[in-house]
Amino acid sequence: MNSNQNSVIKMVVILAILFLAVGGVTYMRRSNSQTLTEYTQQQAALRGTNTESLTTEETDDTASEEKGAVDTKENEEAGSTSIPASNLIGATLNREIPTEQITFYTEGFYYAPLSDNLRRYITGISYPNTDEELAISYEDLCYVHIWHYNFDGEPAEGELICNQAIAQDLVEIFYALYYHEYQIEKVHLVDEYDGDDIASMEANNTSCFNYRLVEGSSSLSRHALGLALDINPYYNPYVTYTQDGSQHVSPEAAEVYADRSGSFPYKIDENDLCYQLFTEHGFIWGGNWNSLKDYQHFQKAIEEK
Repeated sequence: MNSNQNSVIKMVVILAILFLAVGGVTYMRRSNSQTLTEYTQQQAALRGTNTESLTTEETDDTASEEKGAVDTKENEEAGSTSIPASNLIGATLNREIPTEQITFYTEGFYYAPLSDNLRRYITGISYPNTDEELAISYEDLCYVHIWHYNFDGEPAEGELICNQAIAQDLVEIFYALYYHEYQIEKVHLVDEYDGDDIASMEANNTSCFNYRLVEGSSSLSRHALGLALDINPYYNPYVTYTQDGSQHVSPEAAEVYADRSGSFPYKIDENDLCYQLFTEHGFIWGGNWNSLKDYQHFQKAIEEK
């Protein structure tokens, strides 16, 4: 075998090794990332659900029927909560809740009463530590666990505390948002920001319950009743106007996003999926108000007991 043949053989061997290496890296990258469809199919396979009809064009109602929505009774019969360990504060503190008290919508999307540990955690922060009678009790509130896509396009856990009257709405809405890979930067309890609404908005944190007043007023916010949510608040600020025509933007650093005439990421308007889902569920959007604009804000009215 001459030197030219040796060179050709060596070149073929090198190319083969490079091809295998590149293929291996590509496989590893694919195996380490999971699309929403892959996630849905994986979860459906675990539950024995047919995924042939799972498309992004499905309605929210179809999603709840065909994407393996888990019924509470089924979980009770199975004797398992199907709740994995979590690094979220609320999820960890609320794990003591019995299975029969948890309502499952689908894998990773559920709501439950507040455990004693979770009540202690929020007391003195989002829930006042006082002997005075409040407009809402612990029993009126629910812990809600969801998944969402963060700004890196990766699945992330989220959690909220809300009024039990809207808990089912929230798991349905956030699941639809997740299914369509709608990006929300973070969904943490406002207690992680010491109950400071401005700090939570500045961190672009999506949140719900916080027993507080409407900014600049003496009236209770709908957040105090667990009936309002702020979605991606930094990019969808709260804007009020003075008599001289000037405006006040909260959070202040988000002033550039008070101008809704332009196009920018994470903007909520009437063409936005978030707007469409919340309004379909009977929520009012603060961006439609005349006297002020609360572009981050969705609230729902419920009948008084």
